[in-house]
Amino acid sequence: MHTVIVIGSGLLLLGFMLLVGNWTGLGVTRGALLFVPVWLALSAVNLWLGVSRAGYGVGEEMPIFLIVFGAPAVVALGAWWFFRG
Repeated sequence: MHTVIVIGSGLLLLGFMLLVGNWTGLGVTRGALLFVPVWLALSAVNLWLGVSRAGYGVGEEMPIFLIVFGAPAVVALGAWWFFRG
């Protein structure tokens, strides 16, 4: 359940960054591209918490990290591709 919540949070953050990009005049595409490194950092923090606090090994957490980072990142890159003009 935690994984679903984190992925959902990533999608909400992506939506927020797309809106901010649109509102500020930077563009939706810039918001989508800026989301990827921000989400990578937040996903890495989630990985670290899983290893340091929850007691999972890095090998156990790495597939979850790839899913948690990858799903919203793929949506962001799809949004970038769709809105790039």
